[in-house]
Amino acid sequence: MTDGIDGLSPVQQRTLDVLRRSGDPVVFDAGFVDDIRDEMRAALDHFAARLGADEEVWISKHRIASVLECEEHHLLPDEFEWTSANANGTIAHKAIELLLSWPQRRGEPTPIDLVDEAMSRLGDESRSIGQWIETLSPADEADVRSQTTVRVTQFLENFPPLSRRWAPVTEASIRWPNSGPITLSGKVDLLFGRPNGRESRKVIIDLKTGRPNARHRQDLAFYALLETLVREVPPRKVATFYLDAAEAQADDVSERMLETAMRRTLDGLHRIIELESEGRAPTRRPGVTCRWCAINDSCEVGVAYLDARRASD
Repeated sequence: MTDGIDGLSPVQQRTLDVLRRSGDPVVFDAGFVDDIRDEMRAALDHFAARLGADEEVWISKHRIASVLECEEHHLLPDEFEWTSANANGTIAHKAIELLLSWPQRRGEPTPIDLVDEAMSRLGDESRSIGQWIETLSPADEADVRSQTTVRVTQFLENFPPLSRRWAPVTEASIRWPNSGPITLSGKVDLLFGRPNGRESRKVIIDLKTGRPNARHRQDLAFYALLETLVREVPPRKVATFYLDAAEAQADDVSERMLETAMRRTLDGLHRIIELESEGRAPTRRPGVTCRWCAINDSCEVGVAYLDARRASD
């Protein structure tokens, strides 16, 4: 990972040291990978038999986390709408994607160049964020550009320059299996590394703002499981890069990580089918989702949890 990189800042060098491989090449036992895939395939066949004739289930890291955190909240209608807060991440990811393929003959782009181009391209798309961008007032659009430029600047200043030799990819979609009523899917913020036989070389990175929490590592383990199921070669490492703190928290992928991710995924899938297909009554579990839950003013366990949190703060 160090080829062709000079003049790194202390933060960039620290991040590179966290992400680079140390020691011998990582090669997972082929029998272990086959066992993971066989067990997942058998489990999905079992769950599929519990679904209706035309029923389909899509499983993402968000749906797994949602049902495991609070089943009541999981079943509430999804009332997602675009705001400057959630749009910033999408625009920033698009800007970084453009950075990776920016023509060298055009010179190095500035963060605002990348954000302007990202917003222009997203605004031309028919999907919902494009429609949202088109409705922004000049002042609101300027505010979104400013906030997103901060994120892109943080990435450019604090993350090691991405050599094309690393084969970097942003917003990499992955799903498994390719047939059947149940599909596991994800979209990785940043992925780099080239395949080399059975040697694990890929690194999966999530870009985050805010503070670390356990869910971030669980999400990355889900991505590592998906990569293993699809490519039959696990990634080498997973990491969360916190833009505000300029800090990378990384974990080496291990058999234990993949087994734990598989159990957690199947547990979540079991609960989703029970609740959404078989009609089991949901259980309320207080947690961080209580802060933005639509029924947090009428849920006794949620109110008690929030009161306790406020008292401790």
